[in-house]
Amino acid sequence: MIPRELAVKPVAADRLPDLLRLMPKAELHIHIEGSLEPELIFALAQRNRVQIPYASVEELRRAYAFTNLQSFLDIYYAGASVLITEQDFYDMAWAYLVKAAADNVVHAELFFDPQTHTARGVAMKTVIDGLHRACTDASAKLGVSASLILCFLRHLSEEEAFETLEQALPLRDKFIGVGLDSSELGHPPEKFARVFARCGELGLHRVAHAGEEGPPAYVWSALDVLKVERIDHGVQSVHDAALMQRLAKDRIALTVCPLSNLKLCVFPDLASHNLGRLLDAGLAATVNSDDPAYFGGYMNDNFVQTFAATGLQARHAYTLARNSFEASFLDATAKARHIERLNESFDTFQ
Repeated sequence: MIPRELAVKPVAADRLPDLLRLMPKAELHIHIEGSLEPELIFALAQRNRVQIPYASVEELRRAYAFTNLQSFLDIYYAGASVLITEQDFYDMAWAYLVKAAADNVVHAELFFDPQTHTARGVAMKTVIDGLHRACTDASAKLGVSASLILCFLRHLSEEEAFETLEQALPLRDKFIGVGLDSSELGHPPEKFARVFARCGELGLHRVAHAGEEGPPAYVWSALDVLKVERIDHGVQSVHDAALMQRLAKDRIALTVCPLSNLKLCVFPDLASHNLGRLLDAGLAATVNSDDPAYFGGYMNDNFVQTFAATGLQARHAYTLARNSFEASFLDATAKARHIERLNESFDTFQ
């Protein structure tokens, strides 16, 4: 039997963007605080009477000129300072989910950074309840299923990660897993070995950022020490042949974020991105938007621009979308339903 992706009909270059936009897909790497558009930052700053160091939406947008991960994080945390009430967190998540639905994202697993907010005196319950309410409404009103993944900030201590976990556990029914994000270099995954082991005991899904700017060794550590089920980013894995074989053999998904990689200078230009190389090596790569308000694009922007720059074809689109469902934390029935819809979208595309 021919593998489904090899049976995908070729699509003309001028029609490919339409296919990319129309196909159902899952987003597995979206930092919800990174979806905070300048307009909403200004609206929330006004609503909450928070002073921000920018005179206008345009001035704030102009400040989005990053050179690396750290210079992005500096402005990212400043933007998050306007989030104070449960309604703020709801409004932020809802704005993203509306955009996701328009991009034919039918399932999303949202990262959130509670330490960014609890450090400012915002209660954990305020953060999680606002985000979770938006996820619940998205299912009913938009037809988008959405779940929450709590991320520990890796530039902080493991002790602080444990404190964050304990604060969140009374709300355990409102999030499905934990992740590890923030400044990668100098903060290897093994720094969080004990708290990830505890999360495993609690039955939480585990993912971690590794191999974005950090070396392949960080990916090995995330796999073998943290026991993660997915690697977020992982593009530096190509520099280690044994690691590439391991990722392919074990079907460990990589949640790749092309426009983010471009904006943070991980690659000099989009044509140089290694997404095609990862797919050709048999890795379960997916496409995601990361921090779309800051990095110049949501899901369909990432697909359309990356395919235009790299020459990827319809069969790659199918594989990426299918990988996104297979790598999600949905149950088997929901995965099968989405993949059936994906197959129909390719079979009927003219």
